[in-house]
Amino acid sequence: MAPNKQDVEEMVVALFSLIGGLERATRHSGGEASTLEVLQAIAPRGQLRPSEIAALRGVHPSLVTRQVRSLEDAGYVEISPDSGDHRSCLVRLTPSGEAEMLRLQQVGLARFATFVAGWEPSEVRNLTALLRKLERSKADAPAQTRRPAGHRWAVREPTRTD
Repeated sequence: MAPNKQDVEEMVVALFSLIGGLERATRHSGGEASTLEVLQAIAPRGQLRPSEIAALRGVHPSLVTRQVRSLEDAGYVEISPDSGDHRSCLVRLTPSGEAEMLRLQQVGLARFATFVAGWEPSEVRNLTALLRKLERSKADAPAQTRRPAGHRWAVREPTRTD
């Protein structure tokens, strides 16, 4: 049986409240959250172009350019020319960048551990399973129909055929 409307509304309110709190915490992290995101994007791939980092993170390339410069200044990444595309460069982690990524991951895990400190281990596993199920369901759901192109406020005059 499918959940009723009230169940879905309560779930959505809880999720949006959680997401909002996480976004606020990210904004107040002093840049650590975005640093971690960039380092984690690069780490499993060895090296990436800034445009690839931007695509993975779903952000504008200019934002990544500024972040990469900052990470390079901090010694967390090194930049090298991209022989395949002379307009771009390749970004790879330095040993300091790998260490910083691990440190930031541990900070985040410790923070989440405090959130669930009073929970039973089975509750944490159940939440994990449900979140993964929600993600799969979201991926499997049919795409929403798109609105027609053009401005909503534009009034389209009917064409006359006399």
